[in-house]
Amino acid sequence: MDYASSVLLVVGLFCFGYPFVMSWYWIVGALLFYFIRERHQPRSDSPPELPSYPLVSLLLPCFNESAQLHETFAAIARIQYPNFEVVAINDGSSDDTASILDGFSRQMSNFRVANLVQNQGKSTALNVGAFMARGQILVCIDGDALIDPHAITWFVTRFQADSTLGAVTGNPRIRNRTSLLGRLQVGEFSSIIGVIKRTQSVAGFLFAVSGVICAFRKLSVMQAGMWSPQAITDDVDLTLRIQIAGWRVTYEPNALCWILMPETLRGLWRQRLRWSEGGAQASLACFVDIVRHMRGGMMLVWSTFMMSTLWALCMTVLMPLWLIAGIFDPNVRVDFNFMHQWGGEVLIVTYFIQAFIALWLDRRYEKNSFKSLYWIVWYPLLFWMLQSVTAVLGLLKAIRRPAYAKGKWVSPDRGIR
Repeated sequence: MDYASSVLLVVGLFCFGYPFVMSWYWIVGALLFYFIRERHQPRSDSPPELPSYPLVSLLLPCFNESAQLHETFAAIARIQYPNFEVVAINDGSSDDTASILDGFSRQMSNFRVANLVQNQGKSTALNVGAFMARGQILVCIDGDALIDPHAITWFVTRFQADSTLGAVTGNPRIRNRTSLLGRLQVGEFSSIIGVIKRTQSVAGFLFAVSGVICAFRKLSVMQAGMWSPQAITDDVDLTLRIQIAGWRVTYEPNALCWILMPETLRGLWRQRLRWSEGGAQASLACFVDIVRHMRGGMMLVWSTFMMSTLWALCMTVLMPLWLIAGIFDPNVRVDFNFMHQWGGEVLIVTYFIQAFIALWLDRRYEKNSFKSLYWIVWYPLLFWMLQSVTAVLGLLKAIRRPAYAKGKWVSPDRGIR
């Protein structure tokens, strides 16, 4: 076997082996999370009684959210937590967001609004809200999110149980499911994002909270340096810096929130490219601090992200070379005979097992979760390819991005309503 064939063989083994190993890593971690903590908890609609109910500040950054705000505030009005305030930040919107927020402020005694003259980005809006907040626990949701009535109670439960927690990520659920892309993303949030957050919680470090529904101890945010205006993905950036500062981050699946996701290929592409660029930007910026503080768990999380990026590079750049070589060189085909015979089937079965277990875990939060199983099994065909390409392009964009550029972005389509 010549050198080129050896390289292609290694690439092929990595492209097959990495998702196989990581799938079982996530499966085992998610099951450990369930048996250690999740199964002993009451249902999400029956949170435990708390010894006290401290003031919680609900931060709501908004940029051109007039089409969604009435639904968002209808959900806020159903919150069962007895002691909270709403701090809405209008981030220089050009639609009717400002007037709608002002109208809500006249109707709700626990509601305050900050109006920024120009769009500064979500991180700046959150910093303004944090400085206005009177509570020591900050719950953050997006302008199109429908927060569950008991989500704040579950967040406070976690903070009261562990004084070392600096942040808690909630459990976003897809609410627009009228298209194929919408149904595929239902499976993604269960079979991929849910099991990853469970596994990382067991390992002790999270790569990112879900920015659409998360909570922070205000002190941890201040010690981490607040939200960075340059961050493209504020949730990834602040999560890493909070953990570098010595705080823990965990997952609370009972803190539910219903969200809108893109249902066009263009919107999905823009969203995933921003996620990839932001993840790469935060990972590169925090690497030196992770090594300096010798946080082994964080190094594991960081390494997993970089290995995923390397896998994406192999899938988008080197795997096509292997396919071309296999067409013109029969010896290369022989080297990869195992891939043709059973490699694909093994990956499909492994992913099916992962999806089944994920839906079994999520049945506590969606009674009919197994209805999504048919759509979940098609997930790799589209999203693995999409994620591979956006991961590579996102890394390149993050490397080329000016350090001073503000992390401003416009939300993609919110699906077919």
